[in-house]
Amino acid sequence: MHLSARTQYALRALTELAAAPAGPVPAERIATMQGIPRKFLDNILLQLRRAGLIRSQRGPDGGYWLARPADEITLAEVILLIEGRHEHGDYPGVAQPLAELWTALREHEERLLTEITFAQIVSSRVTP
Repeated sequence: MHLSARTQYALRALTELAAAPAGPVPAERIATMQGIPRKFLDNILLQLRRAGLIRSQRGPDGGYWLARPADEITLAEVILLIEGRHEHGDYPGVAQPLAELWTALREHEERLLTEITFAQIVSSRVTP
């Protein structure tokens, strides 16, 4: 599975929010802690907010926090939001089994990633 930098940054930002104490986390802190370019992070946070995964508050005490508990947000949810679903299409003739293999692999990945939550990530309880 290849994940874009955007997806990897989104996963890292959400992990930072999942690990944070209650209350808003400034975007600058997320950017610094995770080494994410600030402007890039701002666009990612906007996308995550529009999708209902995080909430935000403006002002000097503002920042971002998870919209749901970390044990209710899965890696698959974020990856599918950012990456979308990739179809491999049909392969002609003898190559047809390759299309079936790619589909089976994608389904296996999605199944695994729907079982892993951000609460598990921050508590190091991930068991593949």
